[in-house]
Amino acid sequence: MTTMSDGAVLHVRSPVLKAFLEAVRQTVEREPDRAQVIRALRPSFARLLADSSWLPEEFRQPDPSGGMGEGVGNYLIYRSAARDLSLMSLVLGPGVSTPVHDHLAWGIVGLYAGRQEEWVYRRTDANGEGGPVDLTVVEHNRLSPGDFYDLLPPEGDIHQVRTTSAEPSASIHLLGNDIGCVWRHRYEPEEHRVQPFRSGYSNEPCPEPLQSGPTG
Repeated sequence: MTTMSDGAVLHVRSPVLKAFLEAVRQTVEREPDRAQVIRALRPSFARLLADSSWLPEEFRQPDPSGGMGEGVGNYLIYRSAARDLSLMSLVLGPGVSTPVHDHLAWGIVGLYAGRQEEWVYRRTDANGEGGPVDLTVVEHNRLSPGDFYDLLPPEGDIHQVRTTSAEPSASIHLLGNDIGCVWRHRYEPEEHRVQPFRSGYSNEPCPEPLQSGPTG
């Protein structure tokens, strides 16, 4: 790990990654509209997904004790000093699923290796605190390396993914928060429940102590 001069954290050294992060920095500083930021970054993100050289092997391995469940690795690649931007790899072993969860941030997510299925949900209850939670599947996607999708909450923000390949799947997440350390939501659709959770990172502790999470 390297702590950069501006206080950002960087776990991977690569010219390919450096060029992408510089494109992100310039775009975010120039454009206040996050939908426009995402559109502007799509070509750079596609190039990042297409390059097999920059992500080290240790960032492509499932984690037996991952914060999103057994066999789920969450590896921090980059985090800004203000913790308002992060890049991470999410690794799922064969047949492994994430819980249904949200992100609470704008972002771009793309598949780097392996294959996945994704279910996108929408809340159909009144979103009242403490009441039962109702979720409806609004999309079912099959993802191959190079495929990516946008996150602009509330649209598309609640989902679940599962590895369908014989090898682990690795997806790259660029998100407008410190995704491993913020409190967000984990859903149990069949039980109509939601609870706060933090996924953490497999390779980096969260800098502040645990606090109570968000409500439903």
